[in-house]
Amino acid sequence: MSSSVAVIGAGTIGRSFAYLFARSGFTVRVFDPRDDLAEVVADLQAEVTSAASALNELASQVGTVEVAGTVEDAVAGVMFVQESGPENPEAKPKLFAQIAESAPAAAVLATSSSTIPASFIAEHLEADAAARVIVGHPFNPPHLMPLVEVVPAPATSADTIEATVEFYRSCGREPVVLSREIRGFVGNRLQNALMREAISLVQNGVISAPDLDTVMKNSLGLRWAAVGQFEGMHFGGGASGIRGFMDHIGPAFAAIEDLPVDIDPAAMGEVFEQVEQAYGPTPTPQAAAVRDRIQRAVLDARGQ
Repeated sequence: MSSSVAVIGAGTIGRSFAYLFARSGFTVRVFDPRDDLAEVVADLQAEVTSAASALNELASQVGTVEVAGTVEDAVAGVMFVQESGPENPEAKPKLFAQIAESAPAAAVLATSSSTIPASFIAEHLEADAAARVIVGHPFNPPHLMPLVEVVPAPATSADTIEATVEFYRSCGREPVVLSREIRGFVGNRLQNALMREAISLVQNGVISAPDLDTVMKNSLGLRWAAVGQFEGMHFGGGASGIRGFMDHIGPAFAAIEDLPVDIDPAAMGEVFEQVEQAYGPTPTPQAAAVRDRIQRAVLDARGQ
């Protein structure tokens, strides 16, 4: 099996995936039409080398990041393609046709798309190529966040699903296979539900935006880093588990009223102002570094 993989698209997600794959021992060929691709790849290779040196890893244990001049050069001879280009439903099928024409017949053709399902891409391809198309949707940044949502189309083969899961696991990720396609997949649907409730609480004057974040970081955020939603409910029911939890808490939760919410940007003025007053007009690299340090510490505590 080839030890080469291709990353198509060198934006935030593509760069993070390229770093992850190289740190996992693969030769990574990166293509993007951006003018500064050589500089981006050189920086990625320096980060990979620096991380390996800091951990006293042998050169043979880590991979390399290389520039590809074309899509065809990037995918030639690879075992896995991770496409992380723009969320453009017109451009993506054309790009995958180009990828499928030049990639090996056994290569997995994965997309990082968070909105375009694999079936939309697959329907524009020949059957053998369509069977190798799959969504590999990460949480940002993928080199740090373990989850990858693996979402096959009806045309995706079982071999492709198995190879995709095996590949992501070889990179230290936690792939979860969805049983069927659904808009937003799972992680974003959960995030959307919580986002709408958070906005409604601020819009209706129940709590300020920074105080809501304090609630999240010091309760649910801590809990969910250790257990998931259903496991937490199972703990909450004591000896009776989730059945006892729902018997005791379910009716009270069902009686919680919905608050009105308007997520149109024109109605979000007060929320925007509170967030920017608390955290600044734009997120800073320093704040991102603190976030990443805490997230790494959580992963260390979980043995990941």
